[in-house]
Amino acid sequence: MAGNDVLLSIKDLHVTVEGIEVVKGVSLEMKKGEKHAIMGPNGSGKSSMANALSGHPAYEITSGEVLLDGENLLEMDASERSIAGLFLAFQYPLAVPGVTVTNFLRSAIKAHRGDDPSVLRSFRKEMKEAFKLLEMDEVFASRYVNDGFSGGEKKRFEILQLAMLQPKVAILDETDSGLDIDALKVVSKGVNAAHTDDNAVLLVTHYQRILNYVSPDHVHVMMNGNLVRSGGPELAHQLEEKGYDWIKAELVA
Repeated sequence: MAGNDVLLSIKDLHVTVEGIEVVKGVSLEMKKGEKHAIMGPNGSGKSSMANALSGHPAYEITSGEVLLDGENLLEMDASERSIAGLFLAFQYPLAVPGVTVTNFLRSAIKAHRGDDPSVLRSFRKEMKEAFKLLEMDEVFASRYVNDGFSGGEKKRFEILQLAMLQPKVAILDETDSGLDIDALKVVSKGVNAAHTDDNAVLLVTHYQRILNYVSPDHVHVMMNGNLVRSGGPELAHQLEEKGYDWIKAELVA
């Protein structure tokens, strides 16, 4: 059983997509208050692992163990994983025409906290504060979810959900992709505000630039479906300077 301060424990995780193994024995442990980053080239399995952990039906976990705050994540469906405290910010957030942002957020909050009147009374205030944090105009509250949103607006809305839902473990799948520097700073501010001593954040990214604003405690390199190197923030700077070829060369040496 994972220790009391361990929020996410992954042991020997294997994942297949359409019969092809894309995650090949990943083990990772995240404790309360920690920020981890997984970096790696395209096709290394980073997003596949994130989607599998969230319960995406296209990603089959064939073996391994995943505990979320001591509970068996693999026995839960996707909605149960969310309610248990796992959050995934999507690399490509989908539009939901016909569902307003306000109704979407209210339903999510009710699913996570119940429909006690006090929860619903505080909802509007929390939503207003989250819009302010992510520097989004409150007119978005009446718009349909991600419908007609720019790429940057979609990413801000993902982090707005993070701020409101307050999960135990947040997995951010390439949240920095497609963002200009101003949007990146706002999104990073939202991530830092949502991170506390009682939760954990896992950033999945190609590039070091978001790590200039969301400083990780641990950096891992993923290649060919496995974590091949781990270190501190200095590892991200090495990757930014030297790319991934030097690690590939060491692996085959």
